Amino acid sequence: MARWQGDLRESDVTPERLYLRRREFLALGAAGAVGALLPGARALAGGPEGELLPVASRSDRADGEKPTPWESITTYNNYYEFGTDKGDPSSNAGSLRTRPWTVSIEGEVKKPQVVDVDALVKGFSLEERIYRMRCVEAWSMVVPWVGFPLGDLVRRVEPTSRARYVAFQTLLDPKQMPGQRRAVLDWPYVEGLRMDEAVHPLSMLAVGLYGRALPNQDGAPIRLVVPWKYGFKGAKSIVRIRFVADEPPTTWSRMAPNEYGFYANVNPDVDHPRWSQAKERRIGEFLKRKTLPFNGYADQVAALYAGMDLRANF
Repeated sequence: MARWQGDLRESDVTPERLYLRRREFLALGAAGAVGALLPGARALAGGPEGELLPVASRSDRADGEKPTPWESITTYNNYYEFGTDKGDPSSNAGSLRTRPWTVSIEGEVKKPQVVDVDALVKGFSLEERIYRMRCVEAWSMVVPWVGFPLGDLVRRVEPTSRARYVAFQTLLDPKQMPGQRRAVLDWPYVEGLRMDEAVHPLSMLAVGLYGRALPNQDGAPIRLVVPWKYGFKGAKSIVRIRFVADEPPTTWSRMAPNEYGFYANVNPDVDHPRWSQAKERRIGEFLKRKTLPFNGYADQVAALYAGMDLRANF
């Protein structure tokens, strides 16, 4: 169980047992009245930078919505391993060394392996997919991710008949990740998907954005992207993928089970205990918009949850 700080406040826009700086709350809460506070409005004019990736195909899966600028995607992040403020990851993630980097694939698979991330990426054809991404804190982005279908990796390692879930683990290294020196979460960060979610065509492992190598603050060198779920499901800087028979523990559902469930499907009809999820503010926009069921991907994924009580299984 995590050791909690004594200065946490219920008014913060994260679980009530977590500490966030007041200006982060203002950036989210007051932006509706003062457009200048919106991250997109204050973003600089910088463009994509970094190593170009060999993108083989591109697809727009955000209904033609304009992608959020690179500067906003790379300076407004939730990545507590580098700090709890939205600007901390871009300021602090330079300490992360993304090479050499290996990913251990283990558990209920016929082909367990420890693979270098570059060798792993070379084994698949890279795609650029423009996805809507929704944060539980009522803000959203449109991100042009570069990566490959998670299902391709799942099939390659040949799960056994006992594998019903896929668990993900982020790097644990407080020397490189200064946020891990504080017990704001129970480190390392862990997440999980049901097997049918993992092999769904929308699920992907991302290694870049805007055609460039993934910046450290966005989860380099490899991260999970599941666009119909809230952003906290997207485990970053993955070092371990484990196939298991039972539902794996996840960081947020373990730390605040009344606020963050295992499934984390975007559902405008299920409010967070302390704020509504019915509307969201797209980064860079002044007005809020209605939140779409499954983040707008209901036609593709709703069948995965047929017969489930989505209020109980949130």
